[in-house]
Amino acid sequence: MRAMTDLHHVIDGPDDAPVLLLGPSLGTDVGLFDAQAAALADRYRVVRFDLRGHGGSPAAPGPYTIADLAGDVLALADRLGADTFHYGGVSIGGAIGQWLGIHHGDRLGTLTICASAARFADPDSWPARAATVREKGTEAMVASRPGTWYTHDFAREQPAAAERLLDMLRATDDESYAGCCEAIGAFDVRAELGRIAVPTLVIAGADDPATPVETVRAVADGIPGAEFVVVPHAAHLPTAERPDAVTDALRAHLDRHAAQV
Repeated sequence: MRAMTDLHHVIDGPDDAPVLLLGPSLGTDVGLFDAQAAALADRYRVVRFDLRGHGGSPAAPGPYTIADLAGDVLALADRLGADTFHYGGVSIGGAIGQWLGIHHGDRLGTLTICASAARFADPDSWPARAATVREKGTEAMVASRPGTWYTHDFAREQPAAAERLLDMLRATDDESYAGCCEAIGAFDVRAELGRIAVPTLVIAGADDPATPVETVRAVADGIPGAEFVVVPHAAHLPTAERPDAVTDALRAHLDRHAAQV
């Protein structure tokens, strides 16, 4: 597990409040959680971070693993003085959360996994995607994101918000994106989900083609006692497309288990 020296992060909320770490999806940045940070900073110290080579975090050559990315999160928590923390993540951010729950559950008060998988579909496609991005840049991925990251209705109703998400992808370092693709392709914790013992919320987007409802439901089914929520009219980035629904579910989950941290 190789951790970076520093991840770019943004902190909202009181210094003495319980820490909530939020991990974004591949190709996005801290802005993916703007709505959640604004809503939850009254009660939590909300720490949003950028993956390697995403947003303000330094680039890093691949390949690397989900364990490496989780090591970045643990190093950040250590720098913040957070011996224990709540964690929520979208897609690859949710994979990081699963790894933390399996290997470092003693650090977690609660876990929230959104639009993620214990084994992502078509694993052989991820090294191929990495090669494409190394050759052509992240711009090569932009055309495929509408309808995947968010529904076409969202793009019509909120074009500026949809374009902002695409700009996050365009700004992502090509090599770091490729390294994350390789991490996703090698990720498989299906046999280990039962080791997660912290209170867990699992969220799916009803219209997500990247991690369909049944794929996400399988994560919840594998974690003892996990709660499962489906957000209607949302694709792969429900935190941005249907922020109120996600925030309400996350707040209820956190508040229900606040004593854990």
